[in-house]
Amino acid sequence: MPIFDKDAELMKRGEIRQLQLERLQAIVFRCHKSVSFYRKKFENAALTPDDIQSLDDISRLPFTTKADLRDSYPYGMFAVPLREIVRIHSSSGATGLPTVVGYTRNDLKNWSVLCARIMFAAGVTADDVVQIAFDYGIFTGAFGIHQGAERIGASVIPTSVGNTDRQIKIIQDYKTTALACTPAYALGLAEKMAESGVDPNTTSLKIGLFGGEPWSESTRAKIEDKLFIRAMDNYGISEVLGPGVAGECEARSGLHINEDHFYAEIINPDTLEKLPDGVEGELVLTTLTKEGFPLIRYRTGDITKLNTEKCSCGRELARMSRVFCRADDTIIVRGINIYPARVESLIKTPEGILPEYQIIVENVDSQDQVQLLIEVTEELFLDEMRRLREYHLNLEKTLKASLGLAIKAKLVEPKAIPREGGSIKRIVDRRSNNSC
Repeated sequence: MPIFDKDAELMKRGEIRQLQLERLQAIVFRCHKSVSFYRKKFENAALTPDDIQSLDDISRLPFTTKADLRDSYPYGMFAVPLREIVRIHSSSGATGLPTVVGYTRNDLKNWSVLCARIMFAAGVTADDVVQIAFDYGIFTGAFGIHQGAERIGASVIPTSVGNTDRQIKIIQDYKTTALACTPAYALGLAEKMAESGVDPNTTSLKIGLFGGEPWSESTRAKIEDKLFIRAMDNYGISEVLGPGVAGECEARSGLHINEDHFYAEIINPDTLEKLPDGVEGELVLTTLTKEGFPLIRYRTGDITKLNTEKCSCGRELARMSRVFCRADDTIIVRGINIYPARVESLIKTPEGILPEYQIIVENVDSQDQVQLLIEVTEELFLDEMRRLREYHLNLEKTLKASLGLAIKAKLVEPKAIPREGGSIKRIVDRRSNNSC
């Protein structure tokens, strides 16, 4: 298994926790001293930095939310003077004031190393040509991957997003071996190649580095089948760092968190109770080395779970599962949370079954009922009824076992699910005439 930074990535579990404690104590001291927001939070909780004597004490610290970052717009959360900030990124601000993040020189150095780790673990080497089709703007995605690739020594083509025909020509002419973009854009490239008569198998592509949006195993399989590459997942969040927080190794059994730089927790988003390994909940991250913009117990809003068992690759860094969805992208039926991306991950399709689906919730005779519509190919729909029945029965059993809720599955013809602007609304809640 490829490992970029053996000293950091092959630490034993006890060594990781000891380093995390030392760095947690240091970051709490820094925040108390330099960020008025945290100083007030600590005072309100009757806490001082000296009260943090073990990792368990992190539960005594206050949470930080996106609303807190917006309330501190633009520079209220910075822990250093602006003259020490050498890079500024922010969110779009489409739903309110943007969240503004600052980086010192050392922050950028660490960022490049962390992105190099996840890219190297995915199989990128100095011999690769990396085409980056993330947006080069005020967002963080493209820059992190760019820095990581250069740190490895790979050649970088910063194409940015858009102009699909040009992207395909560059893939062909420049002998691109690694593609970095969103999963949706990768599928768009594949479809455009098919329309243009370009066979992806004749290109030099071999690795895909995907992130920026939730995606499922069925989407991974579709990308790999259409582009003839190995599709690898990575995780980042712009308020914390961007790409570089976590990424898959070649075992693809979870995303290794760079725990020497981040402390991860899973909480119940409703009760804020800390949850044990293996239980799904909201991911909370504390930065352990950030100088310009440190964050304590930042509620990411992303739903996942943790695994601290040793990976077959040799790393003992905690692994997070694929992000199912956002904590606010959910629907509750009979007290059970249903996440669209989690449902998609359970649709293990035989050849020919499309991963397009829609969840319909309605109240019948004062009882909530859930129906799952799944589109299948015309050939399978018409010619292989026995196979369809087997898939239908197995799917309903899988859904009930995994979600704890009986869901009626209905297989429908291609394009039978309504599209709005080319997209399917994943959840239609007819109980309140709302959909999402």
